[in-house]
Amino acid sequence: MISKQSAYFDVPWEDVYGYAQAIKVGDTIYVSGQLSHDEKGDLVAPASLDGNGLPIDFSMMEPQMRATYANAARILARFGATLENVVEETLYVLDVDAAFAVAGAVRKEAYGAIKPRCASNLIGVSRLAFREQLIEITFRAVVQAAP
Repeated sequence: MISKQSAYFDVPWEDVYGYAQAIKVGDTIYVSGQLSHDEKGDLVAPASLDGNGLPIDFSMMEPQMRATYANAARILARFGATLENVVEETLYVLDVDAAFAVAGAVRKEAYGAIKPRCASNLIGVSRLAFREQLIEITFRAVVQAAP
């Protein structure tokens, strides 16, 4: 068996779906898809939906993206890491154009760098876990191995 450490936010969907927000194995932290929720688990800047449950506009992409990076920073901190430890991220979005329009500024602010030092993927998808969500981001981070 490998040694794993886990971290949770204690939001309802962790129990419903059955997963950890992040797992640390050795010097690597694997962060599950982060969403834009507050500390109580309420969605931040949810998109308005049409009668079929589909987003009707994507103007909430930026605040959702900011909240998602903030949640990633919070969960990484549980392992003594920061976004500076991130080596790869994957952004899953409902609208690539809307995400691309705000991602540059939001990512630069989140990472505190003009050119964040991590590999990044931006992938358009048809649906995320919650219909009001426009974005979900996964991360892989590496920390100094304990002596």
